[in-house]
Amino acid sequence: MQAFVLPDFYLPHPARLNPHEQHARDHSNAWAKQMGMLDAPGPSGEPVWDLEKLNKHDYALMCAYTHPDCDEAALDLVTDWYVWVFFFDDHFLESFKYDRDLAGAQEYLDRLELFMTEPGQTPPEPLNPAEAGLADLWARTIPHMSDGWRRRFVASTHNLMVESMWELDNINRHRIANPIEYIEMRRRVGGAPWSANLVEYACGAEVPDRLAGLRPLQVLRDTFADAVHLRNDLFSYQREVAEEGENSNAVLVLERFLDVPTQRAGDLVGELLTSRLHQFEHTALTELPVLYAEHAVTPPEQLAVALYAKGLQDWQAGGHEWHARSSRYTKITPRAEGPAAALAPGLPTLFGQYVHVPLGRQPGHLPIPALHMPYRPRTSPHLSRARRQTVAWGREMGMLDPVPGTGVHGLWTEQALAGFDFPHCAAMIHADATPEELEVSSNWLTWGTYGDDLFPVQFGRTRDFLGAKAANARLALFMPLTGEPTPEPLTPLERGLADLWRRTAGPMAPGARARFRQSVEDMTASWVWELANQIQNRVPDPVDYVEMRRATFGSDMTMSLCRLAHDGLVPDEVYENRVIQQLEHAAQDYSCFTNDLFSYQKEIEYEGEVHNLVFVLERFLGCDRFEARDLVARLMAERMRQFEHIVSVELPAMCDQLGLDEEVKRRLTVYADQLKDWMSGILRWHEECVRYSPASMSQRSPGMSEHAPAILPLPSGLGTSAVRVLALLGVPGAS
Repeated sequence: MQAFVLPDFYLPHPARLNPHEQHARDHSNAWAKQMGMLDAPGPSGEPVWDLEKLNKHDYALMCAYTHPDCDEAALDLVTDWYVWVFFFDDHFLESFKYDRDLAGAQEYLDRLELFMTEPGQTPPEPLNPAEAGLADLWARTIPHMSDGWRRRFVASTHNLMVESMWELDNINRHRIANPIEYIEMRRRVGGAPWSANLVEYACGAEVPDRLAGLRPLQVLRDTFADAVHLRNDLFSYQREVAEEGENSNAVLVLERFLDVPTQRAGDLVGELLTSRLHQFEHTALTELPVLYAEHAVTPPEQLAVALYAKGLQDWQAGGHEWHARSSRYTKITPRAEGPAAALAPGLPTLFGQYVHVPLGRQPGHLPIPALHMPYRPRTSPHLSRARRQTVAWGREMGMLDPVPGTGVHGLWTEQALAGFDFPHCAAMIHADATPEELEVSSNWLTWGTYGDDLFPVQFGRTRDFLGAKAANARLALFMPLTGEPTPEPLTPLERGLADLWRRTAGPMAPGARARFRQSVEDMTASWVWELANQIQNRVPDPVDYVEMRRATFGSDMTMSLCRLAHDGLVPDEVYENRVIQQLEHAAQDYSCFTNDLFSYQKEIEYEGEVHNLVFVLERFLGCDRFEARDLVARLMAERMRQFEHIVSVELPAMCDQLGLDEEVKRRLTVYADQLKDWMSGILRWHEECVRYSPASMSQRSPGMSEHAPAILPLPSGLGTSAVRVLALLGVPGAS
């Protein structure tokens, strides 16, 4: 029986078919036979594939739909790549997923890595069809592409192969991922970022390497990937979950996490798919033009990016058409047919993002539910000194002065700054700091929160987006990398950053200083992202919100500072490992969502904010604030349990797999303990801070004009900016 009826899909672009389809089919069939893919036996002795099965799946049709404009030779090569990746997936499933052979699976994947050679290297002799296919494809593809593309393609191919172990581990543990973890890991194991790399090849237009890592291009890739994977999960649920017992599927993830029927989960996956496609369109139309101007992107580079975006768009349309036709997936009858059904589904989601009316809502107090926190905070003995110094420092930097041109006679008062008690938070997240280190940590918390508060007051009321961009761009001038001179600070924000940079980044090694500066720039750029949403009255897409929340929270900067104590001792590639990234993201999300719960009334009722997960879920799910609150608390609990599991199981396993020595293992254990202090300290600060009481929320600053913008003169919360420095946890010489 059908598990559910497919939702209506948002299909704004018709699929087109490449005229070289039949040639690609004939070529790929012959190539698969040549590589041995039609004779490779599974554990049962039966072939994993035969020609009949390959023809039924019809990957040539998929590639002809997803790459409608490339020439015959390019379509042949792209089709061979997809034949290889689907064979790899099926062969891996047959060989290792059913009998849970973790050791054999790791050995199989380790050998495959050897066939993605650097220029001038020679691969080993292939021992199976997956190795033979990869060796052949690598030799045919890499000579046509740049080194930058090759590095990106190696990373995405590595991820889709190696992270298959994550799926296998979850099957062994009978574990279903939480929604945030699932979206992140599906990008790595699902292969769509890999497909995005092949779009560059098929279009004959590489993304310029200097732009590939910037937010708009990352968002195009990630929204493309999410939409591809969510669509696949809808079509493949019947085969993978109902028939094969897989547990890596978005419908199943939401079904279990939300405790809803399969049909409701399928409908929600369809709505999330639509939301991701709208995010793609929003980024292409509003963020790319700003990127072009800001980075002086040349006309040929703009053309390459445009062709790439068009190629991703074609892939979405063609991928849907192939899913509907391929025998690889069980046919499920959709609700409706025809062009009207194809266009209408996206409209409510699209309009719902832009019809938010700031202020005017009076939801009232949001009681905080019980929160899962297994760790107890510790407090530095130097707290009193840091409290005195922080208020004096804020006064000296000018943070208590009027904000020019706003009618605000002091964003903060001295009494308010003392009441925020950032040193209390710093003393818990940095309990072992020296007195000087604790002062630096407290000052970073103060500076970050001041900046996050300042932007909506100074630039939000007048919708001065360009003014905000200019102010943010000047901040980089006060973070020199090699001792270059800095201008005279003109504002409290610049003055505070110049002072903190000297005290914090001065002792750093050059590489660490560059990484630290990038993390600060990512944080301050997120203030501009928030402002853009406020100007547009746009409620963020749920996935974009969670990922940008880490930036507004200053998480990357926090982790950069935290790693300084281990700089040079823990290799950089260890921090790039999936296990460490998941550990950090789980901790970051727990703390971000802590703030969203405590600051809900202040942000939604008094400030007209939209950047709050409770509110984002209200709008996306169509539920009330209490149901959304409970879901946020449940997400926090799931992220904390994931954190605990990583610390106890995955982190030691990673250390053993990478062959790390005892000192590096000890440093990583200390790092995990610091993150425990971080999360527990942030929660305790929220529980004890008076800023979220009704009295604090209903009072305006005595110096604020009655004609000032309707924004509370308190910071948006520790979570929007203040934990940006948490990790002066153990930073030597930070004073």
